[in-house]
Amino acid sequence: MKINRVICGTLLAGAAAVAIPGFAQRSPDSGPIARYDMRAGTTSGMGGMGQINPMALMMGGGMGGQVQHELLLRLGSSNTPDKGKAKADHFMPSGAKLGKSVALSTPNVDPYFKEDLPTEPRGRILLYWGCGEHAPTGQPVVIDLANLAKGSVPEGLYNSAIVRDWGPTLQNSTTFGHWPSQDGKYVKADSSLLGAHRIAGNYSPDISFNLTKDFMSPLQVSVAGQASGASLLSWTGIADATGYVASLFGAKNGPDGDAMDLVMWSSSSTRQFGSWYSDWLSPGQVAPLVKDKTILSPETTSCTVPAEVLRDAPDFRVGTLNAFGPEENFSYPPRPDDASTPWNLQWTARVRHRSITNWMEAEGISMGTANDSFGEAQGQEQPQCKPKRGGMFGGIMGGILGGNGC
Repeated sequence: MKINRVICGTLLAGAAAVAIPGFAQRSPDSGPIARYDMRAGTTSGMGGMGQINPMALMMGGGMGGQVQHELLLRLGSSNTPDKGKAKADHFMPSGAKLGKSVALSTPNVDPYFKEDLPTEPRGRILLYWGCGEHAPTGQPVVIDLANLAKGSVPEGLYNSAIVRDWGPTLQNSTTFGHWPSQDGKYVKADSSLLGAHRIAGNYSPDISFNLTKDFMSPLQVSVAGQASGASLLSWTGIADATGYVASLFGAKNGPDGDAMDLVMWSSSSTRQFGSWYSDWLSPGQVAPLVKDKTILSPETTSCTVPAEVLRDAPDFRVGTLNAFGPEENFSYPPRPDDASTPWNLQWTARVRHRSITNWMEAEGISMGTANDSFGEAQGQEQPQCKPKRGGMFGGIMGGILGGNGC
């Protein structure tokens, strides 16, 4: 659908960078030969629907309490395979419930894709930011989609200071491996990462480390309408969170059901948008962003979405709350005490964490929140169609709730 291409082109902005854990006193003389990157996430709300039985939903079950885990593994090496095809396995503790190991596959293309904007999009993007009952003077900033598709990106649309750092990639490695792959394995809601990990293959040194940080606790958001027309988001703080960012994406159909206004809102106190607000940022990246109020502090447990955002996105809204988490870093061999001894680094490894939840509001129904009303709506008589309710969003709701998109 056209909207998906617009969303991807707008939100999937970022850059990959090679990351080596910082060494305050001395840099290595060479290496690392291999770099390993783990991303451990907890998803809830709409994002936790991965293993849900659709029939349970149709019988009236809500989605607010669903929790899943996600794990992304990436190995980059400056070596070519020792013998034959590239091969590497990650051996995990039994609590991960992934069997003896998972195999890292070596792709021909990087599995993380970008989608171009459509050639002739129609409509506008309305940008809002900051928590409060009402949007301040000067908002929204309005961007014409046709100009954006032609490469005219307005200043301040993305935060260039927040780099999307994936560590090893196919492009910056001689040999590259990743997981998940086509092995049918996936982490489960009760999987644990605590304990000993080992990565062994034919194109990198053996990598071994012990993890003391597990998957983060799930987030759960409550959404409450206010007399002003604003919406109060509230959540319970979770351990290890270094900061939070909330965002909302919505839309309003145009008169012909095709051209539309896309509405983007972020809890940042400054005009900051981009893929970073659903990413894994390190504590070192988060701390200064909390200080300048780009990211909400770890003590914050609520944020009000301005009334104007809901007014301009009456048909369909998708919200996200991301809790950035801790990071663990490992390297081998250790830095020598004697400065005259060569330090040839063999490998580095890092593990980043996040907890993220998503919810959707449409037609007066919420899905994925603590006050989920989807199950209640399934047992109620459906309202009559409003006139001229059509286009893409009507179709989406028709697919979810049945009927013709009313």
